[in-house]
Amino acid sequence: MSGHGFHVHGPHDHELEHARQGGHGAEGDHGSQGGSGSMINQIAMFTAIIATVGAIFGYMGGATQANAGIYKNNAAIKKTEASNQWNYFQSKSTKQSLAEMSRDLAPGEAEKAKYQAKVDRYEKEKNEIKAVAEKLELEATAWDTQSDDQMHQHHRWAQSTTVLQVSIALAAIALLTKKRWPEFAMIIAGGAGVIVGGLAALHI
Repeated sequence: MSGHGFHVHGPHDHELEHARQGGHGAEGDHGSQGGSGSMINQIAMFTAIIATVGAIFGYMGGATQANAGIYKNNAAIKKTEASNQWNYFQSKSTKQSLAEMSRDLAPGEAEKAKYQAKVDRYEKEKNEIKAVAEKLELEATAWDTQSDDQMHQHHRWAQSTTVLQVSIALAAIALLTKKRWPEFAMIIAGGAGVIVGGLAALHI
């Protein structure tokens, strides 16, 4: 009802006005929550993927470290076997030298021939032992090289896993602070971790 320039609002008018104001406020809150929810979902999805990749890389790092230890142990075994062969070689050399001395001091041709046969036999055995020892040394070197390669790969996997863990920590910061820079840093760190993991897979 109106009169003398005054407009009197009825209860219904007040309810409509309140509904309009409340409706706008609800829409604004919903839009804000929708944007925040989308960000949270994206970060959660990113974190899940990075955590899965990190777990795989962590497993690979452990496997390569174990392989490096096994290969290094194999190298040590081959070096020990090679050393034994060289000791055996030295023993044959000593016997050969004694046989040569006995041959030179032998009074008759028959005696000289007997010792010469021993000298020839020791020379043949030495060559066989030397071939075995050199083969074992080559195998030891090959195992050492494989161990070093595995250890280098292990370091790559460890570096990758560490960077991915940093990425996950940045994701947590992004969720807590609702700021963009941790989110960008999270993506960069995650990408860097994946790249380093790729280098590990390629033995680079």
